[in-house]
Amino acid sequence: MNGRSTKPKVLVLGSTGQVGKLIVSRLEETGLVDVRVSSRRREEVEKLRAAGKDAVYLDLDDPKSFGLALAGIDRLYLLTGYSVSMLVHAKTIVDAAKKAGVKHIVHQGVFAEWDCSDPHFAWHLMTERYIEASGLSWTHLHPNMFMDNLLTFFAPNADKLTVFWQGERMGWIAGSDIASVAASVLEEGPDKHHRQDYWLSTEVLTGPEVAKVLSAVTGRDIKCDLQDADAFKALFTSSDVHVESWYAEGGVEFMRQTIDGRMGYIGSVRDDVPYVTGKSALTMEQWATQHREQIIAAAKRS
Repeated sequence: MNGRSTKPKVLVLGSTGQVGKLIVSRLEETGLVDVRVSSRRREEVEKLRAAGKDAVYLDLDDPKSFGLALAGIDRLYLLTGYSVSMLVHAKTIVDAAKKAGVKHIVHQGVFAEWDCSDPHFAWHLMTERYIEASGLSWTHLHPNMFMDNLLTFFAPNADKLTVFWQGERMGWIAGSDIASVAASVLEEGPDKHHRQDYWLSTEVLTGPEVAKVLSAVTGRDIKCDLQDADAFKALFTSSDVHVESWYAEGGVEFMRQTIDGRMGYIGSVRDDVPYVTGKSALTMEQWATQHREQIIAAAKRS
């Protein structure tokens, strides 16, 4: 007996991020797989190890870090960063996963159709095609706009919710539902989920409709300020927001194409959450109720 667990071993990239934390929490709660977490910050790795985690240093800019991080891994949750470098990152980590004997890659992508011309959406599509060509088992997740962005980038400051897709419809998904789908796929593995695309857009609302829901839940009068792609570009070129220029332009193009209809499918429901998890996805009202105090705190800020 060598004491090695017979459970599949899962490595979650982005395990300290918005969705990654929720995935790890769900996997640890059920205990159906062994979980390895990673960070590109060595001090964070040490903190995680001190907390009893199987934690490894992995920096997507440093392929030398891949070998030890992937050793013994059966299933990989792949989430790349917000940069054109994601193309190199994805290619090199997929190659390393193949050499390490990983059997299944679950990739968190975007809500993009095959012929999408938005730059940063196209990068995700190219990553997906490379994963498929690798010969490894794969599953692609396609989340639409995160409801959780209403706590961060799109938080309703001073009782004003600013959106940059004018009055167009937007599909929404709770981060917790993305995590539940991801965890289910990682637990159940390729026998059930190989070659599957799961679409995660569970409710469609315009900016004013979102503001109405947030107002009803918080008891505050939250208005919606309808802005366009040019305003979004001005935000990224200001000194307050620091994003790689290539990626920023992709975000601006997303707003343009949502407004002019080239990405009109962004405003549609495609809800695979119940098929994967056996549970209904959260509505915007349910999600906002869960995060009521955080929304109120944001709305009070000026």
